[in-house]
Amino acid sequence: MENKFILTELKEGEVVEIISVIGGQMATKRLADLGLTPGTKITVLRRAPFLGPIEIEVRGSKLVLGKGMASKVLVKKHG
Repeated sequence: MENKFILTELKEGEVVEIISVIGGQMATKRLADLGLTPGTKITVLRRAPFLGPIEIEVRGSKLVLGKGMASKVLVKKHG
């Protein structure tokens, strides 16, 4: 059985694959425009304290997502 997590639950250094984006049409489109689509592998680079933004690497680019957007990304762990 796969382990499913919300992006905000992960620790620095974890590599995960996006399962789906949970949210409305605008949030889904915004995240897709950033390259966050199902099947894409991402790495958690840094997390700000106290539920602040999270920095990730996706398709060779670094992105910073606020807690609200990051909480819409459902992922599974690799390894």
